[in-house]
Amino acid sequence: MGLGRFGGGVGVTRFLVEQGADVLVTDMAEADALGRSLAMLDDLDVTFRLGGHDPSILKGADLLVVNPAVDRHGHAFLAEAEARGIATTSEIRLLVERLPQRRRVIGVTGSAGKSTVTAMIGHLLGRQETVHVGGNLGGSLLTDLRRIGQGDWVVLELSSFMLEDLDVVRWSPHVAVVTNVTPNHLDRHGTFVSYVAAKQVILDHQHDGDLAVLGPTVREHLRPRAATAHEIGDAPPPVELRLPGRHNQLNARLAIAAVHEAAGIGVARAAADLADFAGLPHRLQCFCEHEDVRFFNDSKSTTPEAAILAIESFPPRTVHVLLGGYDKQSDLTALGRLAAERCAGVYAIGATGESVARAAASGPASVSVCETVERAVEKAVTRIRRGDVVLLSPGCASWDQFENYEARGSAFCEAVLRCTGEGA
Repeated sequence: MGLGRFGGGVGVTRFLVEQGADVLVTDMAEADALGRSLAMLDDLDVTFRLGGHDPSILKGADLLVVNPAVDRHGHAFLAEAEARGIATTSEIRLLVERLPQRRRVIGVTGSAGKSTVTAMIGHLLGRQETVHVGGNLGGSLLTDLRRIGQGDWVVLELSSFMLEDLDVVRWSPHVAVVTNVTPNHLDRHGTFVSYVAAKQVILDHQHDGDLAVLGPTVREHLRPRAATAHEIGDAPPPVELRLPGRHNQLNARLAIAAVHEAAGIGVARAAADLADFAGLPHRLQCFCEHEDVRFFNDSKSTTPEAAILAIESFPPRTVHVLLGGYDKQSDLTALGRLAAERCAGVYAIGATGESVARAAASGPASVSVCETVERAVEKAVTRIRRGDVVLLSPGCASWDQFENYEARGSAFCEAVLRCTGEGA
């Protein structure tokens, strides 16, 4: 239920077919919106029912595998499955139940930074160990299970949706890393209290001898139950990184602490090994420089807090920032005010564009309601000066105008290359 576009649905489908299952895939989207995912399953004998979830297809089903993006509360299709006595699970549950060693699993969560920290940990462990990186980053490690050895490390990015599901099987990783906890996904969780409860799951089912590596403010919201906790302070010695921003310094220190505590890798060695970490696409990625202006794609910034961190990565009054997108019911007031005071220009896009523009109207930054990424880039390039930064860090999800944050980031990059002539 829910093939999706990030590879998890594709991975679990392939895995189930490999186990000899007769698989039917249902998704609310039509085939034209799922083209890449469907193409990756072309070689399999799988039945598809797209454009909605018809309860009649549950007849004879033994197991329903639910995409983590599906809100389980009050869903008629899931209620029908329950009424029929059909067991439900998820890709992440199928994976963790089959991993050879929980004590070789590092799980990473947080409201911002979890993807980068996950990738950093994988980068560091990969220098000396065999490591497999997956979870919310995309794809599925289910199809790699036969290659995951007893002594291999597994690093999983775990979203709040995944953690809610792991609570059912009372599973937490041996090493839990939490970057921070700030309001997010309130459109799904309803309240911040419910969101925090989902994040708490990464710590709730740890055992004596397990480890928790926590960012500076995490204990304000979460509590380790059995694990030994290692907290990262606010005053770090700097780490040499290719990635800008104080928040990436914190990300690096969390990753270093995790591999030091879990695998015994020396702190100095780990810090040196991060010097060539290039970062992840769509996460404060400097993809273009033109006439001494740098263009950063931070489309993965889907919370106000993440956008604030991105803006603060650069000197004041040098940033032209694109803000706005799908409304997750997050409070955008602080983001708008900070952008108004700190940025040279604010270019509001998407469903929350008007709200962002109102919040940014009080400061000295020029504010434009542009609606689309393309119009925002076109306007920004007419106002930039040498040494400036053009930053897509929306602080909102992408679903109002794009399938996902990747499509939004690609649209930004294409617009920049077109407007600057760098893509010619």
